[in-house]
Amino acid sequence: MQPKSIPPASLPVVFTCALGLVLLFSYGGSFAQNAAPKTYFTVENYYKAKWGYADEFIGLWKTNHYPLLKKAIEKGDIISVSASRPRLHSGEDTRWDFRVTIVFKNAEKAFDPDLTTAYKPLLFADQAAYAKAEQHRFEILLAHWDVEVAAEPVE
Repeated sequence: MQPKSIPPASLPVVFTCALGLVLLFSYGGSFAQNAAPKTYFTVENYYKAKWGYADEFIGLWKTNHYPLLKKAIEKGDIISVSASRPRLHSGEDTRWDFRVTIVFKNAEKAFDPDLTTAYKPLLFADQAAYAKAEQHRFEILLAHWDVEVAAEPVE
């Protein structure tokens, strides 16, 4: 039995496939490592409370909002939450009292208006008291803004 020969018109296709396989196996796992980078979405939330109310605002945030974010972390929709406050003061026009950095699983989760809604009745049995506390938290809030941030390589 004689082996079949490859028609000349098929040689470029066969060569391309063979070259692709050689490259794939020579690079090994590097394709898998680079194929699906994490596309987390990071947002910094800045809060400016009425003068003298920063501690109360932060306390209400920790009591009413942070537990909801922790549930979203448990579910995997949020990767991490960190908070900070300035040690020194700035001018009134640039002042902020509390910054919360949230790393979301993706941009879709960051913009989901109902991301934590389902957790409210689970965590706060007295919904009326919860709503009243949240109303007060926003009454002492002068300003709030969100900034999407991205890591910037320096080298």
